[in-house]
Amino acid sequence: MKEILTKLPVAIKMLILDVDGVMTNGNIMILPNGEEVKVFNTQDGHGIKMLQEAGIDVAIITGRDSSACAFRAKQLKIKYYFAGIADKLEAFRQLLQQSNLSARQCAYMGDDLPDLPVLKQVGLSIAPLNAHAKVLGEVDYVTRHAGGEGAVREVCDCLIEVFNSELLDKAYMA
Repeated sequence: MKEILTKLPVAIKMLILDVDGVMTNGNIMILPNGEEVKVFNTQDGHGIKMLQEAGIDVAIITGRDSSACAFRAKQLKIKYYFAGIADKLEAFRQLLQQSNLSARQCAYMGDDLPDLPVLKQVGLSIAPLNAHAKVLGEVDYVTRHAGGEGAVREVCDCLIEVFNSELLDKAYMA
């Protein structure tokens, strides 16, 4: 991935993430009362925090609207959060307006067919190892890790290494 990042015409200023299958393994536990339970990877969370400290924003665009995801986004201080989104491309356009960034300055990580319209617009398109086959064939980079199992951290570490290696050194020394 480092090779891809160094060849980009502009630096990545924002990482946009899908949730189910990217930040989680895609499984959803539904309790008898209808509440959804999701499992998030703590290393992914730490990677997101480090990325934000490096000056790269993080956003979420997810098709599902769950209290667990909203809570996790709040925990991670994710500024841009779009949930219950049927048209991810429209949400992406709104995000670009809100953030004053170009599509080329964004990386997007998605795993399934609803993510393809955005994946085709960004400067860097990424999929976790366990993404749908059609998505895997369309992205710039496929992570070595599956969604919910360190894929987000892998991307965060690479972005920091290429665009702000000094901060990554400090984070590992702490």
